Formats: sequence, C-alpha cells, structure tokens
Amino acid sequence: MAPSPALRCCKRALNWVPVLFINLVVGWSYYAYVVELCVCNYLVVFHIAFAMFIWAYWKTIWSTPASPSKAFGLPRQEKELYEREERAEAQQEILKKVARSLPVYTRTAGGAIRYCNYCQVIKPDRCHHCSTCEMCVLKMDHHCPWVNNCVGFSNYKYFVLFLAYASLYCAVICATVVRYFIKFWTKQLDDTHAKFHILFLFFVAALFFISIVSLLTYHLWLVGKNRTTIEAFRAPVFTNGPDKNGFSLGFGRNVAEVFGDQAEYWMLPVFSSLGDGHSFVTRLVHLDPEQANSVLQQNGKRPVFLLFLNNSHQFFLLCLLCVHLCSDFNYSPVDGEANPCVLGNNGQHTEDDSKEKTGALLMHFLNFNF
Repeated sequence: MAPSPALRCCKRALNWVPVLFINLVVGWSYYAYVVELCVCNYLVVFHIAFAMFIWAYWKTIWSTPASPSKAFGLPRQEKELYEREERAEAQQEILKKVARSLPVYTRTAGGAIRYCNYCQVIKPDRCHHCSTCEMCVLKMDHHCPWVNNCVGFSNYKYFVLFLAYASLYCAVICATVVRYFIKFWTKQLDDTHAKFHILFLFFVAALFFISIVSLLTYHLWLVGKNRTTIEAFRAPVFTNGPDKNGFSLGFGRNVAEVFGDQAEYWMLPVFSSLGDGHSFVTRLVHLDPEQANSVLQQNGKRPVFLLFLNNSHQFFLLCLLCVHLCSDFNYSPVDGEANPCVLGNNGQHTEDDSKEKTGALLMHFLNFNF
C-alpha cells in the first residue's frame, strides 16, 4: 500500500533535518571563528576554504540525480507483452530482445537482464533504484542523508570535493585555534565568553576532521579502483560472472572517469566527468577490439590502441609484443606470404605453440595495463 500524500510530505520534510543540522554547525563555526575569535592573520585562508566547502556542498545537494533516458524504456508493443506475460522466462526473453540494441553488459546475480518494475526501464550498467528518491539513478553510489540527495553520476565529483574541502575547512580551524585551546587548557586565556566557542570549536572541528578524512580516504580509494560503494560491497555481474574490477581501466583512466581529462577543472565543483552515465567501458580483455573501440568512442574516450600508449613503459611492452609476433613468422619479400619460421636445430614451431605463446604474452600485457 502506497503511503498517503501527507505522510510522504512529512517524510520529505524530515529528510532535511540532517542538512539543517550541518548548516547550523557550519554557521556557528563561521560566527565563532570570525566574530568571537577574529583570527585576523588567517581570515583569507579561512574564507577560501569556507567558500570552496560551501560551493561543493550545495552543488552536491542541488544537483538533480541523473536517470535513464527513454531509450532504456520498453517500446509500447514489448511493454504490453511484458505486462501480459506471467512467466519470468518469457519476460526475460522480451527484455533480452530489447537489450540487444542497448549498451548493457551487467546482469543480476542469476544472470537475468536488470529491469526496474517501478520505473519500468532496463537498468543501464551501474544504475540502481533509490527507494528514498523513488527513481533509478545512473552510476548510483549511495543515498547520503547529510546532503538529502542521491550521490551518483551527476554529482559524485561534487561529493568527493565536498569531503575534501570539508576536511580542509576543519583542518584550518584546528591548526589556527589550537594555540588558543592550549592557553585555555593552561588557564592563560582571559576569562571571556569566547572560552565556550574556543573549547567547542576545536573539539567539533577535530571530530569532524577525523570522520570526514576517513570517508574521503575511502572514496578516493573507490575512485582509483573505479568502483561505487554498492560495487565495493557487491561485485557487478557480467555475462561471464561477477568481476569486482570489471570497470577498472587503470588508475589514470579511473580518475578521469570522475574528474575529467582536463586537470584545471579537477578542484572546482563544476561538472567535468566523462561519458553520459548510460554506458561505461568494461575491462577491454572482455571485449573484442571493434566492440571496445565503439564503446570508447560513445563515451568520448580514446580508442583501445591509444589506451595502451599512456606512458613509455606501456609503449615498450607493445614493441616487445610486436617483435615477438614478427619472430614467429618469416615474411617473404617476393610474395608477402608468411611461413612458420625454423629455429636452427630445435625444430619447427607448430602453429599451436606460436598461438599459445603470443596469446600468453598478449594477456600478460592486457592484465599489466588494466
């Protein structure tokens, strides 16, 4: 039974209580630092940290979670068939037929197409339904009560920056107030009403700093691994089984997925994440080259062969691979046909041996880079 409109309204109002609490604490900290203590020597640094913190925080709150496009909804005819069909197997066949034209590679734990009965859409990769927001969210990480919003594709960068600048804000307060706290502790501070603000400002900033830095460290680790919080607890399932590193493309590309490929925008709460949130490049060892290049181009990324050339050691490995491939064949300058080479007295390599060695080296190269 669906909740009544009045109950839903009350629930939405209560969801803003944590946000109100955070804003009250931040407002009090600003008053205590600027008005009561007035630490003039550090006001410029304090206001820079404060401004960036508030900017990132409110961008995280007011960014509308991205939802799947209409392309992931069932066409009218298939939708009617799906709703009339009672057998789960037949429903899956309908979903598989529609999903063939969509960039969907993840499945349920049982290997079925991921479909949301509430939103009536085929879920894109990394998309999940949020019961609080009552919608499917692209690349959903989690629903955060402190921002009263879903953290996902549209605002994950803002969320990470919010944690970073909140940590900086608390660190600035702790570093500049600690000398006043020491004077208070040794009873060398004048007996004024500012004592209360000094005591609580230092303790509150220190406690928030410890908790926020811990959360920031965890999310930076997730960024480096190209995982969401959901994927960290439950590995995404592909057609060939679960793979916790299924979306990892290497540290550099993983960071670019969230922060973009232009470093000048990394520290600003402006959207610069790559892709559209509907499709993501999986580890390329699971895809054929043509399919991988197609997905990369759809997401605005470089083709596969350019991903291999990110730095000098990768280029060197690729050269070694080419030398190995060439050593297995002796090219005739007359007709251009390739014949298996003969290695002196050790006998002739068979075609299977050559393929086995080449395949092993290729897999080593791919695993090294991804």
